[in-house]
Amino acid sequence: MSVQASSDYIALLNQAVARELQVSIQYMLQHTKMEKLVRRAIPENILLDKTTYEPVGKFLREFAIQEMKHAGAIMERIYYLGGEATTKSNKPTIGNTLSEFAKNGVKAEEEALVLYRKIIEAAGKAGDWESRELFEKIYGEEEAHLFKFQEYANVEDEPEVPEPPLSEWRRIFDDNYFSMLNKAAASEIMAIIQYTNQHEKASLQALREKSTALEVVTEANKAKVVSELLKGIFMQEMEHFEKISERIYLLEGETTTSPDPLPKVGKTTEDFLKLDHAAENDAIVLYRKIIEEALRRGDTATRRMFEEIVMQEEEHYWKFDDFLK
Repeated sequence: MSVQASSDYIALLNQAVARELQVSIQYMLQHTKMEKLVRRAIPENILLDKTTYEPVGKFLREFAIQEMKHAGAIMERIYYLGGEATTKSNKPTIGNTLSEFAKNGVKAEEEALVLYRKIIEAAGKAGDWESRELFEKIYGEEEAHLFKFQEYANVEDEPEVPEPPLSEWRRIFDDNYFSMLNKAAASEIMAIIQYTNQHEKASLQALREKSTALEVVTEANKAKVVSELLKGIFMQEMEHFEKISERIYLLEGETTTSPDPLPKVGKTTEDFLKLDHAAENDAIVLYRKIIEEALRRGDTATRRMFEEIVMQEEEHYWKFDDFLK
């Protein structure tokens, strides 16, 4: 290895991973909460049915995906340097209004720029030119995020329509129901972090572990195949998290920001497959219970959403199952 990475240096890079995981979850939840805010806002033009929330919701989603890609790129570098990438996220701060979203975004991005300047300097001293180049690129993108949030930090929040009395059909959405839905959201956060981390770790193993002539000739091995599989799956889990959290907010609940169970990475490709196979099994069992409960309560929209999600989770399960036979 060309760079000797100290434990302190790896810890510094992992601070960046924890921050990127934080803001990816934070911005995605703010994006999904927009639907709740839009319903409460008086439209600026009732004929066009537009508010200032639509454009903000769009770039929040784009930022959330970009931040997760940052996390993956940093994880990949940590594994290349011989370290272990963290699965722990800093605590997201959501807020309840557009201006709060923006102010929380400004704070998060300012903290990132301070940290990344420190990392760029440390990378230069360590002779880790690849990491320095990576963080210089990320720094520029985070700076663009900061400027975007600053545009909205002082925007006057739109007046809210008074909340009407709770109608009869909405009484089905009680704390127990939201608790169940949040178990699903927490499961998706776990899967996003776990699969992203494993994808990057498997990607490195794909480069380093070719043991047969066929693997050398084809420039592929099991680790590479699994890495590509995980990449597609964690993006789908991101979509599941988006749908579930949006539904919770639309029903006037609050969405969790923590993974449950905690992500587990493992050391080998075989570990990844066993852990992910078990995770998909647990998700399917949970989501079937939610479907049953939604049916019992007459919540058709939630039931249909989870029926679609559980079909995709079953596809994930069988893909992992194919490798374990």
